[in-house]
Amino acid sequence: MESVQDLQFNIQENMDDEVVKEALQKGIDLREYSKEIEAQLNDVEQSSISDYLAESSNIASLHKQIVSCDGVLERMESMLEGFQLHLGNISSEIHSLQQQSMQMNVKLKNRQAVRGELSQYIDELIVSESLVSHIVETKVTEREFLEQLHELNHKINFVKEQSFKESKSVHDVEGVIEKLKFKAVAKIREFCLTKINLFKKPLANYQITQNALLKFRFYFEFIACQAPQVAREIRDEYIDTMAKVYLSYFKAYSTKLMRLQVEKVAGKDDLLGVDDSSRNKGFFSKPSVKQKSSTFTLGTRGSVLTYELEAPAVVPHTASKDDRKFSYEQLFRSLQFTLLDNACREYLFIAEFFMLSGAAAAEMFNAVLGKTLDIILKEIDLHVKETYDSISLFICVQIINKYQIMASERRVPVLVKYLDAVQNLLQPRFEFVFYQHIHSIQTCDVSRLGQVDLQPHFISRRYAELCAAIMALNEEGENDQAVRLLSQLELEMQTWLLKMAAEFSHRKDQLVFLINNYDMIISVVAEHTSSESHHMDAFKSLLTSRTQEYIEEVLAPYFGGIMAFVKEAESRLEQNSASDYAQHEQKINQLIRGFNADWKRAIDNINADVMRSFTNFKSGTQILQAALTQLIQFYHRLQKVMSQAPFRNWPIKNELINIHNIMVEVKKHKFSF
Repeated sequence: MESVQDLQFNIQENMDDEVVKEALQKGIDLREYSKEIEAQLNDVEQSSISDYLAESSNIASLHKQIVSCDGVLERMESMLEGFQLHLGNISSEIHSLQQQSMQMNVKLKNRQAVRGELSQYIDELIVSESLVSHIVETKVTEREFLEQLHELNHKINFVKEQSFKESKSVHDVEGVIEKLKFKAVAKIREFCLTKINLFKKPLANYQITQNALLKFRFYFEFIACQAPQVAREIRDEYIDTMAKVYLSYFKAYSTKLMRLQVEKVAGKDDLLGVDDSSRNKGFFSKPSVKQKSSTFTLGTRGSVLTYELEAPAVVPHTASKDDRKFSYEQLFRSLQFTLLDNACREYLFIAEFFMLSGAAAAEMFNAVLGKTLDIILKEIDLHVKETYDSISLFICVQIINKYQIMASERRVPVLVKYLDAVQNLLQPRFEFVFYQHIHSIQTCDVSRLGQVDLQPHFISRRYAELCAAIMALNEEGENDQAVRLLSQLELEMQTWLLKMAAEFSHRKDQLVFLINNYDMIISVVAEHTSSESHHMDAFKSLLTSRTQEYIEEVLAPYFGGIMAFVKEAESRLEQNSASDYAQHEQKINQLIRGFNADWKRAIDNINADVMRSFTNFKSGTQILQAALTQLIQFYHRLQKVMSQAPFRNWPIKNELINIHNIMVEVKKHKFSF
């Protein structure tokens, strides 16, 4: 039974029906209304039955059609099931074909890979007729031989590799390849030895032969790998041949060069403090070397460090024919440059052709050029032990410094030991000779130099030229030891000049001598050096102080009294004690009148004295100008003193000369020196 809630829900639902709502609104009895509806439904049912009966034949026909369609559909279903079964079989067959195709593709790739490997193996193993014919018959210098040699080298290495893998097929070609290798080695050995023998021919240009060998550098690489004993034989033959060639060439070249040297080198008598005059008076005395080429003057000798540094080497035959002579440093430069050039070429050839580097290349280089370098070192040692030419030695030191840089730039480290050895011969000898110059100044007996005049001394000239030369050369490369030696020599020279000045009895003559020598030294150094040198600072300071002292000395005989009065008066005016001068008025008047009477003559005498004392026009003019300028300054100070109490009322004040007149006279003398 339905619950009360369900019943209420149904009633409510029926009440919401539109037809029920309409009936209730019209006040119709629902029971009556229900009967009407039931009657209507019966009518509709009867009408439907009549329609059905009327359409019964059509319905029967439709039923038959449906049955017939159902049969057709059944047959189609069976056909589709057959098709579905057949398609399943086709899919399985396609899948099977796909698997077979993949398997066949893998087999094809494997067979292709095997075929490629096998084909390459056979190609590398087989010995072609062209390979045999070129190795056996073609000349070593032909390009075809070089190409086939590369091929043979590859096959030899391949056969060795396969032999390690125990491949039986290599036995079929081992004999043929081995015979071809022996034939190639024999032809290459003969070719290399023939080329090496060309070095032995007189006047042979071995650089051409080396360049020819470098074109076939693979030949030695082939022999080094396939026939090490033959490679060792060729290398030993090359070392033996080239060692003799270089030794013979450089011994002959060095000997011929030394014949072109100037006749005499500087000896122990060619030092700064040695007097030439006493050496050349004896019957058996030899002329000084400085009569032929100066030991102390640089001149054009420094050119070997600049534009001549890499100039072509001196050709002895041509120079001898032209009767030319050279300084030692020029011949030294030519020999060292030739050696450097040949050594660099030789090292680079050894490294490239014999495939060596590092210690191995250095060892072979020393085997080729070691004896030659030793001979050259001995010859250098013999020369430097005899020479006292410090400029030549220092030039050679600087040449080696530059060639050390050049060898480093060319990446030839094997010359470092040799160049250091040369430097160890030159530098100590240079220092020794320079110390001898210093010692000669220290021990120089000024009393044995004869009569000394006021002009620059010849030893001062030597010193100036030597210092200028060393300073100029040192600009090409700073040498700390040379700088130290110059400083030491400078101190000794200052002491020596003071000793020489002491030979004069008058202070003014001493000052003139010192000024002339200081000025000459400074001028010579400034003339030959491009940069301002600190080595001359001491001499410049001495020159300034001695010049000032000389000015006072040259003014004192003529204006000493008036200058002393001015200095003393200025001091007393500062202390307010100038009134004491009243009792000295007569003496002061005499000083001023004496100045008025003699100042023109005094200036003329000073001008003549300066002109007579200083031969250097520029220096003398400067000294005269400084002296006259100082005179004018003192006269200005005199006028200033006389304008102050207690002097302003003195009658002598009116007798003071117009400063303009003095300046006119001074200007005339300044430009008449």
